[in-house]
Amino acid sequence: MVPVVIPVLVAIGLALLLGAALHDIAVRTVPNCVPAALAGLGLAARVLAGDVWLGLVVAGVVFLAAALLWWRGMMGGADAKLLGAVALLAPPGRIPDLLLTVALCGGVLAIFYLLMSYLVARPAPGPRRTFVGRLAKAERWRLSRRGPLPYATAIAGGSMIVLFTVVAG
Repeated sequence: MVPVVIPVLVAIGLALLLGAALHDIAVRTVPNCVPAALAGLGLAARVLAGDVWLGLVVAGVVFLAAALLWWRGMMGGADAKLLGAVALLAPPGRIPDLLLTVALCGGVLAIFYLLMSYLVARPAPGPRRTFVGRLAKAERWRLSRRGPLPYATAIAGGSMIVLFTVVAG
């Protein structure tokens, strides 16, 4: 039963990560329910895998490191919570891979946003009628001002790469 249940929990976690990434792109926030749900899924996966204590310690260290980055102004609070929660969902032995892939995805994201800040013009004044139009205008404004990155997308991307191997394997 355990080999079937853990990939299902991780697959649900992957869907939550995709939702968090899209929400972060749209409004630069991640709802608190997403890290909470990921942590719950991760705790269940760690209990089923029999490595709950190691998983809690490793995820706690990752969360504390991310919280320190938040405290120093280098990371958003939602991103710190999301990274800590996904560290509980991932197998403890895969945390170095997780952190590396998140960092690489963050680098790609930063380069993309830097390049786009030179290519995208500041939006014209005036309201947008559609939801997508409003999102596009907000994103163009953020790009023109070199605003904060939607780092939950990097966390989601790196996590998806690592967690997909759990589902597929």
